[in-house]
Amino acid sequence: MAEGTKRRGNKREELVEAGIREINQYGITGFSMRRIADACGVSCGAPYKHFGNRKEFIAAVIEYVNAQWHTHQREILQTYEGNTRRQIVEISVAYVRFLVEHPHFRSILMLKDDEFDNVYHRMRGELSSPTQKLIRCYQEESGMDEETLQRKIYVIRALIFGAALMFDNGELPYQEKTVTIVRSSIDREFDLP
Repeated sequence: MAEGTKRRGNKREELVEAGIREINQYGITGFSMRRIADACGVSCGAPYKHFGNRKEFIAAVIEYVNAQWHTHQREILQTYEGNTRRQIVEISVAYVRFLVEHPHFRSILMLKDDEFDNVYHRMRGELSSPTQKLIRCYQEESGMDEETLQRKIYVIRALIFGAALMFDNGELPYQEKTVTIVRSSIDREFDLP
């Protein structure tokens, strides 16, 4: 019984990973559960046995991505433990890289769809919330006032999403030199009033 459960769990994960590739290639609007089933060598009905419907499948993809992102965040937080500013900078740069390397996940992050209720909205927000939490922590450490805090959150998020968009549309080449520019711009924001 446990072995069958394990196989089912593996097939579910295989379907989710195929869903990630599907979103990366076709975006949310082109998302096809039939293509995912074909890619995994299963029947067209198999994804529905694991997820129920398209909305639940996309939610499972978001949960999976969140879990991977949280693991990566923990690694960054541990690496720079005791240096909140550096944690903010490195998590922000990692988030830029994530957005560039998975461009269609921006579609999920920006999705405005009545079909997706508050639960899915919260799940999408979990990808970007650590930066805001770290900036609030930095506020406490540095004695930053609330108005400055709100401005810093805005500027850092604008730098993250702006850099990802500029890399994606070719306005900036996605290479280590330009990622270093993004890193220094985010870091420099904490030297400004």
